[in-house]
Amino acid sequence: MSEEIVPDQNIPVLVVGGGLVGLSTALFLSWRGVPVVLVERHRASSPHPRAVGFTPRTLELLRAVGLSAQIPQIPLGHGRPRRVAVESLAGRWSDEKPWTRGAPNAAHSPADASSPCTGAALAQDRLEPILRDKALALGADLRMATELVSFAQDEAGVTARLRGLDGRESTVRADYLVAADGHRSPIREALGIGRAGHGFMRVVRSVLFRADLDQYLEAGISQFELHQPGLEGMLTTYRDGRWLLMVDGDEDRDEAALRQMVIRAIGREDLDIELITTGRWELAALIADHFGAGRVFLAGDAAHTLPPARGGYGANTGIEDAFNLAWKLAAVCSGESAPALLHTYDAERRPIAWLRHDQIFARPDYASVATDREKQVPEIDDEAMELGQLYRSDAVLGAGDDLPPARRPAQWAGQPGTRVQHRWVRQGGERRSTLDLVQRTWVLATCDARWVAAAEQVGEALGIALRTLGTRGGSALEVTAADLAPADPAALQRDLCAALGITETGASLVRPDGYIAWRAPALPADPAAAIAEALGRAACAAKRG
Repeated sequence: MSEEIVPDQNIPVLVVGGGLVGLSTALFLSWRGVPVVLVERHRASSPHPRAVGFTPRTLELLRAVGLSAQIPQIPLGHGRPRRVAVESLAGRWSDEKPWTRGAPNAAHSPADASSPCTGAALAQDRLEPILRDKALALGADLRMATELVSFAQDEAGVTARLRGLDGRESTVRADYLVAADGHRSPIREALGIGRAGHGFMRVVRSVLFRADLDQYLEAGISQFELHQPGLEGMLTTYRDGRWLLMVDGDEDRDEAALRQMVIRAIGREDLDIELITTGRWELAALIADHFGAGRVFLAGDAAHTLPPARGGYGANTGIEDAFNLAWKLAAVCSGESAPALLHTYDAERRPIAWLRHDQIFARPDYASVATDREKQVPEIDDEAMELGQLYRSDAVLGAGDDLPPARRPAQWAGQPGTRVQHRWVRQGGERRSTLDLVQRTWVLATCDARWVAAAEQVGEALGIALRTLGTRGGSALEVTAADLAPADPAALQRDLCAALGITETGASLVRPDGYIAWRAPALPADPAAAIAEALGRAACAAKRG
């Protein structure tokens, strides 16, 4: 009989991986009051950043945790990164290459009516310290230069052995483990979870450098496909003086060869060039067969490896994974919800990963390597992909089979499984987005005060924090018209009801991630019973009456 391992520490959640997705997971958990330990084998962020564009939805999530002021957003109306084919940066440019066929450059930042955010053009190594500092401020235990040596799970939790750079080892016992350990994910491999998708594409080598090339950005182009004899690749900017050159092939080059390659890509020899670092990338598109096994969950590249694309489907998809998983882990760890709620993570996020996988190969950027099936996939509007995706799971009641996987927000009308629509309102004299009011706890949104008492009764009975949001007296989160919303309170009420797909006597149950779980178009005979049934099912309530 083996000797029982006595852990050095017991924690609710262990996160493995300190990149964008791991840090986001730790941040979102800490923000929800869940003690979390994160381990990352490197000492700091990679000096060779990959992600640089962050979508409006990602910025909505970071806004929720109070980071709006620290992340400069792109001006309203600026487009998704624009691309041209060039002989060199200073040489001949060809026609612009669209992201969407037959359409002008799709806007990366939605209209003001769709989101309070516009997205950000910020390098990964600039964003990671912001996430790290905020997570630390909220109480997260972040352990850099610490690696996961091994882990084992049982019905009650996960035992993990950790090792620091000094060789010292410790053991932690966690209720749950989140694997954000990259596309190679030793944790996924240990779990025996397979992957499917387009598959491996090619190896790319890259060099990060600094040079004064701002004059070539004046036309609004930021990505340049290089085509010249002996040099095929991509040149792009991080918008902070740094540039990235990526070339196909797995060839080692010394500093002189790298410098000459950069000079050829620029097309000039009269500039000062500082070589910063190099990298090796494996371009692939693979989705894990399952996003979890037992008490271990995959997030980010461990769950879905996607090639760089102007849709921003890599890191952004992973950060959305983290937000989805964090509220569910928080609900289960607090005892509000039964562990069955965690099953909805895979049900909701894996279809989104596949949707984005297919959109990458449906578009011109990867058309040359798309399979016949991938070429038949219809392109979905960018705003629909970012802000109008649909969730289907046991945590959503009434998402009809006739509904598409994504629509522009204005085309939804409060259907369960969709994100609450953004509207500018005032609460307590402060101008806020409706999203600011619904992404923390369960919320019952209604324009009829008769739902309020029923909601309070049900929340107390189920042991779940349930607030109400409305435009009439008696609501715990009463709002009035903002300066950009209709000045007439009655018009505001009609607008909010239309956005939620309810009448003025109806109600909509919103989850802690801002997605609608259920709605009652009108007041039923017993509103308390209706709320209890809906909340009990959608939240997988641990206490059922």
